[in-house]
Amino acid sequence: MKKLLLLLGLIALISCRKTYILPQTPTVDVLNIPSSVGIKLQSPFVTTEVLMNVKLETAGTVTIKIFDIANRVVSKETTYVNSGDNILKVYTNALPPSAYRIALFDINDRQLGITDFNKL
Repeated sequence: MKKLLLLLGLIALISCRKTYILPQTPTVDVLNIPSSVGIKLQSPFVTTEVLMNVKLETAGTVTIKIFDIANRVVSKETTYVNSGDNILKVYTNALPPSAYRIALFDINDRQLGITDFNKL
């Protein structure tokens, strides 16, 4: 009798347990660049930082420049990137709220891509 009560109690505990099913959300690759060269930001609205995809056909040194609304360079960084997609983090803490343009240049200062963002 005790075994039967124990078995019924165990079944009751298992059947009352909550089951959590995580919703299936579609994966959106917001950083995907369909062309062979370019840049793309995770979001056009930025607070402190934003992810950026830099895509090149060949590995090499690139310069990333941020321009203000008057087209003056307010930030400049040179870095080495691999061929294909490169996910970089851009920090925007030092920038005052405004509209900006971010551009990618090769070692010969040839523009490879450009996009805009707003610092909130």
